[in-house]
Amino acid sequence: MRRMSILPVMVALAGLIAGSMGARAGSPDTLVTVGSPTGPFAQNKQNEPALAVDASHPNVLAAGANEEVDMEACNAGTDNSCPFTPGVGVSGIYFSFDSGASWTQPTYTGWSARNCTGTVGDSDAACSPQAGGPIGTLPWYFENGLISDGDPALSFGPRPGPNGFSWSNGSRLYYANLTANFSSTFKGFEAIAVSRTDDVAAAAASDKSAWSTPVIISKQSQTTFSDKEQIWADNATSSPFFGYVYVCWASFVGQEKGNAAPAPLQVGTSKDGGQTWTVRPLSSAANNSQRNPADGCTVRTDSHGAAYVFGVGTDQSQGHQSFELLSKSTDGGSTWSTPRPVVGPVNQPGIFDPVQGRPEIDGITGARSDLAPAPSVDIANGAPTGTDATDRIVMTYVSGPIATPRVYFSESSDGGATWAASRAIETGGDRGFYTAPSISPDGSDVYVVYNAFTTPYRTNTTDPRLLVGVVLHADSGSSGTGAFSELHRGLPGDARGSSANALVAEFLGDYVYAVATRDYGAAVWNDARNAADCPAVDAWRISLEPGNTALTKPAPEQDCPSLSFGNSDIFGGAFADPTP
Repeated sequence: MRRMSILPVMVALAGLIAGSMGARAGSPDTLVTVGSPTGPFAQNKQNEPALAVDASHPNVLAAGANEEVDMEACNAGTDNSCPFTPGVGVSGIYFSFDSGASWTQPTYTGWSARNCTGTVGDSDAACSPQAGGPIGTLPWYFENGLISDGDPALSFGPRPGPNGFSWSNGSRLYYANLTANFSSTFKGFEAIAVSRTDDVAAAAASDKSAWSTPVIISKQSQTTFSDKEQIWADNATSSPFFGYVYVCWASFVGQEKGNAAPAPLQVGTSKDGGQTWTVRPLSSAANNSQRNPADGCTVRTDSHGAAYVFGVGTDQSQGHQSFELLSKSTDGGSTWSTPRPVVGPVNQPGIFDPVQGRPEIDGITGARSDLAPAPSVDIANGAPTGTDATDRIVMTYVSGPIATPRVYFSESSDGGATWAASRAIETGGDRGFYTAPSISPDGSDVYVVYNAFTTPYRTNTTDPRLLVGVVLHADSGSSGTGAFSELHRGLPGDARGSSANALVAEFLGDYVYAVATRDYGAAVWNDARNAADCPAVDAWRISLEPGNTALTKPAPEQDCPSLSFGNSDIFGGAFADPTP
């Protein structure tokens, strides 16, 4: 019955896949998280977007985000409590079949708290989520004793068949994310799981059966907290390891055991389309004042099958400063080189906030900036065939003092052996926050997306903090990548209107993302244009700073002038090559 009811939608989506393959994108920007409400908090909260393009069908895009549409509203139970509802997942999924001009957000069934709207006052019952209720996140987690916990990472690769991997078999979308226990399914606090679908048209049409059950790929102990994963499928048929899938992540193996918790970087490799995985450590576990292992990783492959994992960490040979580190495998992930510094030094552009216990970028009680210096990387590997690859590697990251954090660009044309001097590329007046590059498969165009603040660091919570998403473009050739120009600047929004669930600070996550084809580039970013500032929350946040008298915690649905408080969104844009 369900399959028959969604058949017209599936046929329409299939027609888009077949009929718009040559279409160029040209929209300014558009809302990606289209199925999420503008209020109340926290159901209106999304952040940390990810993006993937199908190399064999370049009009097909998939995006992910931390998505709280299924959480309880603040009025459920105690009105000034806006918790992560226990057991409710947050790994949102969205699809575009017109090169990013428009988006679809499917609805599946699972463990949902959308029913928990509550009433004014604290006397109503606590939230009671529904099994089989509507969810806008990855399916099959609740049914398998798991919770999808965000940090999305997506990649398209070829589908395996009787004769191995081939684009003629179709495409497979992989979605990696953090996962927690709904029941006692695995050891530790957080694990890494991978879901996959071979039918994005059905998945976009809310067909839950289009998705596989999630596979836990991280090795877990009782104290393990796996975090900050990225995924990539080798998508060039010229590669001897075509179809292999790689996931990197940080494994905090001593969580809750002190500030020097060991945190080796791990990489998992699958040779059978994501069903089974082999995991190997890439770095030492030491995490102390002398050495910090790589974190904030990115993984990519070139047209010859070399796999590259990048992260940010300290290097003893360079005076314990932080650098962008590279580890490389030329044998399909069986062995990896020792991480070595390739770009830097880099530094954290935030100021440590004593209430959050984390660096912040825009002001007191502001948005955290932990991973701003982490490298984001792309490689011109010529996918889907590899025949026109240049294998140029492009990297962006944010570094610098708090007053002027910069968006930096570097590149390598020799497999990561040498790198061009880093150069700042942001538009004047922008204070960089997070960034990501993409390079077309043939290496002719580079696109860069970044979030930035256009207002100075604030020592109060009364002045606006304007956040914007920006997309840049540059031509690239044998002599390197040229000057960048601004393709798009989104509408600004006040980041004070974003929020952590505990309300103590703003929240915008850790990532933005970009992809490129031979005809266009696409990007997704954190956006606050639809978020409403709440003076009561502003006053309470700053009252928590040392030396101030703490005020009573506000109830957002009663004490804020708009239900759009907390309404952080994911916006995206798709942009035709301006110099074809």
